[in-house]
Formats: sequence, C-alpha cells, structure tokens
Amino acid sequence: MKVLFIGGTGIISSACARLALERGIDLYLLNRGQSARPIPPGAKVLLGDIHDPASARAALGDHRFDAVVNWIVFTPDQLDIDFDLFRGRTGQYIFISSASAYQTPPAALPVTEGTLLDNPYWEYSRNKIACEERLVRAYREEKFPITIVRPSHTYDERLLPFHGGWTMMERMVQGKPVVVHGDGTSLWTLTHNTDFAKGFVPLLGNPQALGNAFQITSDELLSWNQIYEMLAAALGVKPNLVHVPSDMIAAYDKIWGDSLLGDKAHSMIFDNTRIKRLVPDFACTVPFARGAEQIVAWHMADPARRVVEPYFDALLDRIIIGMQRAYPDSSQPG
Repeated sequence: MKVLFIGGTGIISSACARLALERGIDLYLLNRGQSARPIPPGAKVLLGDIHDPASARAALGDHRFDAVVNWIVFTPDQLDIDFDLFRGRTGQYIFISSASAYQTPPAALPVTEGTLLDNPYWEYSRNKIACEERLVRAYREEKFPITIVRPSHTYDERLLPFHGGWTMMERMVQGKPVVVHGDGTSLWTLTHNTDFAKGFVPLLGNPQALGNAFQITSDELLSWNQIYEMLAAALGVKPNLVHVPSDMIAAYDKIWGDSLLGDKAHSMIFDNTRIKRLVPDFACTVPFARGAEQIVAWHMADPARRVVEPYFDALLDRIIIGMQRAYPDSSQPG
C-alpha cells in the first residue's frame, strides 16, 4: 500500500509514520524538510510546501496513492488546495480534525462520533468544523473519498499537557504555586501518540473507513489535579496547586483562556466503540503515569529542553495574586 503523509514529523504523525513503516506500508512524506524530529528510516521524502500549490504539485509529480493524510490542514482555504491536488490521485483522503470540535460544553457524556459539532469559544475548533462540513459536502456531491479522524489530547515525551510548558514544571521544582483551572476535578483524556497510532494506521486504505468519522483516544480518565500530581511525582516533588476559575484565567490571557473555555475546562469522556469495532485489537497501553515519567526524563536529559518563559512565569504570579485578592479568605495555598 502506497501512502502519503503531508507533514509526518509532528507529535501524532511521527508515531503513525513509524508504525506504518513497521507494517510494510510504502510511505511518502511531503514536507519542507525543516522538522525538529527526524525522518523515520524507510520513508521517502518529497520536498515541497503544501501551502504553495505550485511547490506541492512539483513535488508530487505523477504519484498516485492509496491514501493521503494531511496532518496540517486547519482552515477551509487550506483544504481547497488539497481538493485540487488530490482529486483522482488518491483512493482515500484522511482529514485530521479535533475532538474539540464537539459540542462545548457537551450536553451529554460520553461523547460519540454522532455528538453535535459546535464550539462557540475557540476559533481553531470552528475552523475544523468548517473543514468537516466542506469534506462531507464533497463526499456527497462528488464521492471524494474522505475519512475524518478526531484526536483528543495526544502527547509524546516532548509535550507537557498544560499551557506554559516547562515553566509550570520549573515552578513545581522550586516549590512555587502553579495554576490549575477550575477546581481541578473535571475529567480529561490524555492519549500517548504510540497508542493513537495503533488505532489510526489500520484506517489507511481501509474501505470501511470511507465516508466515516472516528475518534481515537485512551479510555483512561484523569482529573486535572491528578495530571498535575502525576507530573509532580515524576519530578519527585509535591505540587502546590492554586485553583482559578477558567473565565478568570481568560481575563488575564485570551489565548490560554480560549483553550480552556473551548476545550479543557469541560469534562470529556469518549466512547471508542466505533474504532474498536473496525480495529478490534486497538488498545491503549501507556497510562499517563508512565507517560509523565517519559516527559520528565526527556526534559531532564538536556537543560536546553527546560525552557522557562518569563512572560508566562510572571503571568502565573499575577493570576495567583489576583485570586488571593478576589478570595482573601480562601484556603488556597501559595
């Protein structure tokens, strides 16, 4: 099977590329050759820029594929480029959407692929919804061979699951308070990229996947308090958690606030029945406690990876002071 990944060296796509190659897929990567992650051995690289149609067309030449996966489509305008490039060139086009496109906050749990797509809080999610609507129309009107995949919060050893990256972790090391949105009890799902790959790769070239959408997530449910505590345990420290309402965080920082109000502030429980029906051996085997150890080990292996952002560090201090002023009788630590 001949497959094209556009991108192929990101957090999710790199794990899928490795597994696809292990399973004997003839894998091509179309990218600009500028990723921090290495090209997996065995992949064939087509150097080009998907956002420059002339560059992409030159790189693709006369290649045809059993499946094309674009990991870096975020807007309908970008999707239109792919329609022009891949009509008649592929037997399957897989669009990477997002579980944040689901109704936010959800009216009912667990979330299934049939849950309404509606996120009034986050432009990123609304753009993904617009892309999905465009794809469904293309499938209905011209039988463009689509598959839609909705990852939730997928990570590898390089990605910390909260805003600010290592800055939060460095504050834990120093015993400083760190901010947790809400009361920290909302439930969240974190999926290791190697686990995601086990559900994703069998969709490639699979005729039963055509015209369908799939969410691929772990079944492990964690509160945000537990997520912080597991990372702190991997560091060997006890966290000093300060709970702050998400809308208060948004008042201090819109980007962080949008990512909370449009996604992480709400409990999300996923029903993975559909992917398990199509891929019966799909099972997630990396619990976040182990993933947290991998994250800490990777960052501790090189001081250059432990980047502290002065703006975000100061922002946390301002938010915590603001919280203490708003709730002077609160028992919040810090």
